[in-house]
Amino acid sequence: MKTLTPAERLIVAADFKPTGSNGREWVKAQVLALADSLNGTGVYLKVNSALRATGYGLIDEIHSRGLRVFADMKLIDIGETLSTDGALLREAKPELLTTMCVSGITAMQALKTELPDTEVLGVTVLTSLKDADTQAMFTCSTEEAVMRFAQVAADARIDGLISSPKEAEVLRAKFGVILSLNTPAIRPTWATVPSDDQNPERIMTPAKAIKAGADRIVVGRPITKPPQGVSSRDAVMRTIEEITSATA
Repeated sequence: MKTLTPAERLIVAADFKPTGSNGREWVKAQVLALADSLNGTGVYLKVNSALRATGYGLIDEIHSRGLRVFADMKLIDIGETLSTDGALLREAKPELLTTMCVSGITAMQALKTELPDTEVLGVTVLTSLKDADTQAMFTCSTEEAVMRFAQVAADARIDGLISSPKEAEVLRAKFGVILSLNTPAIRPTWATVPSDDQNPERIMTPAKAIKAGADRIVVGRPITKPPQGVSSRDAVMRTIEEITSATA
């Protein structure tokens, strides 16, 4: 993996939810307005629900605004279907793409074969889950489940992982630089997230996540819904500064 600048280590999650009479076009407009405001910063923009709702053309529109795109599709299916997904995404050229490790080695290999120029990331255990959840689903602790799925990703020879920052250190120790580590559940000390749905035991600040071994961090609501008087661009620059200080 090439050396990343501090800005390239930040992924901004453009997760907007429609309210009232607002619908798909409103969400798309919010995503593109955010992209416009972050033009020139060098960060990635993550799109998930908006991409499903409005189509892959959204990737082209974000690219036209000078940003890299993380297509957080969390693809999960049999090999033939993931191969088709990859073929359909190839034209849009997202820089990053997620698949679920539970899809298995063969399916993830089929996806990666279709996308040689996209960094394919395997989602291990969703950051909202707790030990009770993983015990019920996988009969093991959260960390054990993360490590199991990470091994599946390594065996499939995809490019990286999605996990909480809490697992970054142990993942880095086991897999070295074979897989990039990309961590959601990032909460800066200067931001609060009302009704936060992340497992509080698995979150970290940007600096702590980087120091724990994360290559990239994913920050959503602290940037898209920043504190009063702070713009999304200001929040991005503040986060980049924290990443810079953590790598100094």
